[in-house]
Amino acid sequence: MITVPFEARRFQSTAAYYLRYRIPYPDTLINRVAERSGLRAGDHVLDLGCGPGQLGIAFARLEGAAVTAMDPEPEMLAAAEAGAKEARVEITVRRGSSYDLGPDIGKLHLCIMGRSFHWMDRPATLAALETLIELGGAVVLFHDRQVLASPDWRSIVEKLAETFSPERHKERLLRKSKAWAPHEAMLLASPFRNLERIGIINEYQRDIEDIVGRVFSMSSTSPQALGDKLPDFEAALRAELLEVAPDGKFTEIVESAGLLAFRG
Repeated sequence: MITVPFEARRFQSTAAYYLRYRIPYPDTLINRVAERSGLRAGDHVLDLGCGPGQLGIAFARLEGAAVTAMDPEPEMLAAAEAGAKEARVEITVRRGSSYDLGPDIGKLHLCIMGRSFHWMDRPATLAALETLIELGGAVVLFHDRQVLASPDWRSIVEKLAETFSPERHKERLLRKSKAWAPHEAMLLASPFRNLERIGIINEYQRDIEDIVGRVFSMSSTSPQALGDKLPDFEAALRAELLEVAPDGKFTEIVESAGLLAFRG
């Protein structure tokens, strides 16, 4: 089984881009996941690999859950704290990763993850969560899938990433290969084997600034990953985006989903 090597500071240059340019999970999706999982006010929710904390803040706002937001990157935790203050909700921030899961976290009803599970040792993470999540609780993997991008900006990014960030790009391709076990297979082989998916599909209008910011929020094309190649990468990216979209406008259809994995 393939596991991506742990790198604590992988996202140290991306917090601001996450908050401004990544499409947030729809409130309707959060509502439906909370309802289906039986979440009640006061239940303990761990937002693991929380990034800037959008998911944890959403759950704290919606259900009054006791949310712990956990991430190895201090820049992300600072953004999560600021976001919670702005939303006027309380969350507990904790520096750490899936390798730091232990009984001191306390019992959980849910462990939610937004596009972070693939960075972990997945079997070890699920084994640790089995000792923390109460019966009737669940792991919920939030993710999104681009149904359509018009014009297609992702193919441009793929080509440029291969040139300007070859090591990160190779790592990303590995996670798309047949050697990479899908999350569903990992969950079915774990105590969290009762799976359901809830999805919401929306259309979004984006511009070139949105796309560039989104690209910089990705680990393979973050400012940190690009280093001194950043100016040349950005210039090439903007030029190619403008070539395929002279009006600077892009349409995206995106399915945002939550994969609920209840303890079997």
